[in-house]
Amino acid sequence: MRRLLLAPAFAATLHAAVLGHMQPAEPLTEARIHTLPAAEQPAWLDYLTRSQKQRLADKAALAAELKAAGRTESIHSKAGHGANSMPLNRESGFYGSAEAHTTAENIISFQTPAGGWSKNIEIDKHHRQPGEDYAPDNTSQHLAPDDADRPMEPTWNYVGTLDNDATTTQIRFLALVVPHASAADRTRYQQVIERGIRYILSAQYPNGGWPQVWPLEGGYHDAITFNDNAMINAIETLNLAVTDPNYSFLPAVLRRQAAQAIAHGLECILKSQVTIGDRLTIWPQQVDALTLAPAGARNYEMISLSSSESASLMNYLMTLPSPSPAVVRSVYAAAAWFQQHAIYGYIYTGGKETPGGRRLFEKAGAPPVWSRYYSLGLPPNGEKPIFGDRDRTIHDELLEISEERRNGYGWYNTAANQTLVAFASWKQKHPLPQANH
Repeated sequence: MRRLLLAPAFAATLHAAVLGHMQPAEPLTEARIHTLPAAEQPAWLDYLTRSQKQRLADKAALAAELKAAGRTESIHSKAGHGANSMPLNRESGFYGSAEAHTTAENIISFQTPAGGWSKNIEIDKHHRQPGEDYAPDNTSQHLAPDDADRPMEPTWNYVGTLDNDATTTQIRFLALVVPHASAADRTRYQQVIERGIRYILSAQYPNGGWPQVWPLEGGYHDAITFNDNAMINAIETLNLAVTDPNYSFLPAVLRRQAAQAIAHGLECILKSQVTIGDRLTIWPQQVDALTLAPAGARNYEMISLSSSESASLMNYLMTLPSPSPAVVRSVYAAAAWFQQHAIYGYIYTGGKETPGGRRLFEKAGAPPVWSRYYSLGLPPNGEKPIFGDRDRTIHDELLEISEERRNGYGWYNTAANQTLVAFASWKQKHPLPQANH
């Protein structure tokens, strides 16, 4: 396989022109749905209607709490550690502890009427009060004037999301606590888990993908989201609902629906893998809800190929017990892309105290690294590392972007190294299917 070596220019400041500007993802709207073939429109219109009704129902539930509490304004809280406060890898005894019980009760208090959870909630030490927002303040502290991340409603942001491991972590944590809970608590926890599973199923698009936020919030949140493993987490949680004994209490019909949703999600993953020329490559960070075309997100997250998300997607595909020929071809294509674009002889390190900030430094024998984002289009101009800034500008040199974004985002990663190690073993059992002639 061809190995792409990083040119010395990547470790030095260049003065190239701005390559372009980030185009944010389009929201899902009725007008866009009406551009689809007529046969496809009813399912999408029904989805959009359900989302809008659920958003109104969620808001009405909070308004009712405020009225009952005699309040005119909801209680706001600050963002916390989120999923990190709900460990899923502790020894079994931990989930019967008082600490785990408190966390479980706090989880229940923050479940939205739709059945999901927001992100960055201090679940381990914060119990939601009547009239308190379902979501903490998740607004970015570095909003640009024309920022795709500016919430449409500052106090109604990420109310039900798969971002930052939210919703799926709450469900999984409760499932670990259930075997250690009292009979009364066990019943309550199981009911909350079931509502959470139904939430994930309700949020799935007709084409098998998942948005970042549901009910839909608009903006890039409506795009099908691979970022932070949002879609993979949804699929893997549904797989637990189908296969894990801790979820055996779920109704059989719901488990069948979960199995169908997993299969539908896999179809979406395969269709979202980007073809450049006549060659299958890897995946974007997110894709348009309707077209499955690569989509932008935050101001510095441009339309591109994304290495870390693609490594996670490839890892998931390699866990499938009986991969179809399409899955096998997908995995081989992604592996070839990673092998061809590996950057050797550099490490990604440094920070605010480092002259020039966090960047690549030469180091002989260092394991391969990959840029987070690669441009679309045919080589030689396409499939090259690109970097975004808060003003939506796109650059081909990391040192050209602002110091805040240079140090505050992971522009290179080594995620594919472990993926390629797993692939070396996986491919022994799954040879590449011969192309039809």
